[in-house]
Amino acid sequence: MGFVVRRSSGIYAYERALRRAGFPLVAGADEAGRGACAGPLVAAAAILSDRRSGEIEGLRDSKLLSAAQRERCYDEVVAKAVAWSVVVVEAAECDRLGMHVANVQALRRALHRLDPAPDYALTDGFGVDGLGVPGLAVWKGDRVAACVAAASVLAKVTRDRIMADLHERWPEYDFATHKGYCTSLHQERLDRLGPCPEHRMRFDNVVRTVRVRAVG
Repeated sequence: MGFVVRRSSGIYAYERALRRAGFPLVAGADEAGRGACAGPLVAAAAILSDRRSGEIEGLRDSKLLSAAQRERCYDEVVAKAVAWSVVVVEAAECDRLGMHVANVQALRRALHRLDPAPDYALTDGFGVDGLGVPGLAVWKGDRVAACVAAASVLAKVTRDRIMADLHERWPEYDFATHKGYCTSLHQERLDRLGPCPEHRMRFDNVVRTVRVRAVG
């Protein structure tokens, strides 16, 4: 199959082109938290409506939206999507599998959970095998394909809410501020306190902290 999608055609162009090619249900999948050293990895998938009334105003890559805009888009995706799903992979499981394997498995699980099942899958950045349907990895897919952007919003909002809950349990790490990513604030708390059960022990900065504290 071959088709051309111009970036100037807008964020819904991929879905329209694939529907014209005979794939009525186009799913997008993305993740949040892959680069964090604490907290879960969250993957999401979404199939958006092909109706104009089902379009989400202002939808784009979740990283380009404010927290309030993400919450609004999240609510609209949940209300208007044909299907959507979210998968949470805890930090310990990320350590057990390794981040790449954990990421691919989470995206695959999110896509498999969609009901109805998609006819075609778009994934952000790299391909996911074992889907049972054709798929395409789209570079910066959350910026050019609406269904991938919707998945990015679902994943980001879900993970931010989880990190806010973890902040209540482990307030000394200030998870609500840095969301588990490797910021200078997070590293200062990690160096001072050591890791908690929500930290990913495969990450170099976490391992280094453990080693320094052991020597000290």
